[in-house]
Amino acid sequence: MTMSAATGKVASLLGPAVDIARRLGLAAAPTFALMAWISAVGSLGMTMCSADPAFVPINDMALMYLLMSFFHLSPWLKLFSARSQRRNTPVTQTGD
Repeated sequence: MTMSAATGKVASLLGPAVDIARRLGLAAAPTFALMAWISAVGSLGMTMCSADPAFVPINDMALMYLLMSFFHLSPWLKLFSARSQRRNTPVTQTGD
């Protein structure tokens, strides 16, 4: 009896923590994309890491943030995949 009560408490405490972790995972890609945009349109004096930015239209920091944004797209892809699967599931109707 005590074991099942403890399991229920852990499950009820883990639910919000898992939900918060999922939302933080969704926040990473847009945050890095915004940082890439800010780095790309920033002033020329802000380019500390690039020696010669003339041959690439964006600086090294913007490229790094853009790559990090792509690497953190998986939670968004999972979310869109789950939504499209829910949308495409057939609804069974019962006869009256």
